[in-house]
Amino acid sequence: MLLPAVDTMNSLKGHVLVASPYLLDPNFVRTVVLLLHHSDEGAFGVVLNRPAEDTIKDLWQKVTNGTCDNEQLVHVGGPVSGPLMALHTVKAAAEMEVLPGLYFAAQRENLEKILRQKKHPVRVFVGHAGWGGGQLEKELKEGAWLTGPAESDYVFYDWDIDLWKRVSKQIGNALLTGMLRIKHIPDDPSCN
Repeated sequence: MLLPAVDTMNSLKGHVLVASPYLLDPNFVRTVVLLLHHSDEGAFGVVLNRPAEDTIKDLWQKVTNGTCDNEQLVHVGGPVSGPLMALHTVKAAAEMEVLPGLYFAAQRENLEKILRQKKHPVRVFVGHAGWGGGQLEKELKEGAWLTGPAESDYVFYDWDIDLWKRVSKQIGNALLTGMLRIKHIPDDPSCN
């Protein structure tokens, strides 16, 4: 379901922001941001589709002087600096639940638990996206972002998929089916 422009009483925590083609800020061109917090005081989230060049193993060694054999790429969570953060599915290392079964962690002991295991998926972020009170709502009214409910598979998506294109299409289809009361939109509309 597509959400209308935000009224400050409706939190978008657990939703995605998809950069519209009109958003020219180079930090957010063609990005998908998962909102981890949204209130009257502001919002913060992480960019899901900006991998960095460093691996978790390399970054962990630089930050902690410890060892970690996780070879996944770290993600650039946004232009605001901050601690390492992870989205994961290990409930015992959760500091906050973002979606059912999807958790957030930033404390070192929780990150160590998550990164040393190989059974559960994890994405690590350096930096985040942040908005002051009312700033995100203003950007939404200006058409800078499309919004929609997040799914855990957006976080752990396959690199071969253009996440921005996929989520944009899903939001567009939801908008069309709702407005036009269409039951199904084919992948190729010329087949109609």
